[in-house]
Order: sequence, then C-alpha cells, then structure tokens
Amino acid sequence: MKVLIVDDSAATRFILSKMMKEFSWETLEAGDGAQALEVLKTAPDVTLALVDWNMPVMNGFDLVKNLRADQSFDPLRIVMVTTETEMTNVVQAVQAGANEYIMKPFTKDILADKLRLVGFSI
Repeated sequence: MKVLIVDDSAATRFILSKMMKEFSWETLEAGDGAQALEVLKTAPDVTLALVDWNMPVMNGFDLVKNLRADQSFDPLRIVMVTTETEMTNVVQAVQAGANEYIMKPFTKDILADKLRLVGFSI
C-alpha cells in the first residue's frame, strides 16, 4: 500500500517514512498541500495521507478540504499529524474530512493504533 506524507519538515517526513516502511508501506512525500495535490494526480493508488497542519503554500487543513471536495478522493484515508493540540482544531479537521488526528510528538505505537482505527491492518 502507498502512503503520502505531507509535511514541510524534512525530518518529520523522514521519521514518518521510516515508521511506515517498517509497516511495509511504500511512501511518497510532499512538502506542502499544493505539492501533495500534484503527487496525488500521478499516484491514484495512494490509500493514506499523513498530513501536517502548518505548512507554507497550502496548509493541511486546506488540503483536506480540497481532497474532500473531489469525490475521486473519497476512498483516501486522511490522518492529520500535527502540533495543533487545541480541541477546536481536532473538531475542525474531522469536520473537514480528516479520518483521524495525531498530535506531535507521537510514537510508532500511536501511529499504528490510528492506522487501525481508519481500517488498516498493522
């Protein structure tokens, strides 16, 4: 399975990519929401997006809204992975279409638990 990791931090992308590869996922990366949309155009077999909230060009919240406005992305599972810890942000993300929400810092076990919650076997 393929995951798209969307974060402006190369270090965070590296950490998430390493974890997902340990779960036997193929990883793709984007540094912001606009790049993520471009990657998804060329990789329709991506089944999961791990999305940061705070990024330049297009933030994660706007990316989630864009993806959920396009029915072709309905099957895509979206998990926000962010430092935004306010409950209002969690609610906003879920209302916009995120399937789950992980607050940084997180562990591999937390990531695995969230992936199970959105329907993946880990």
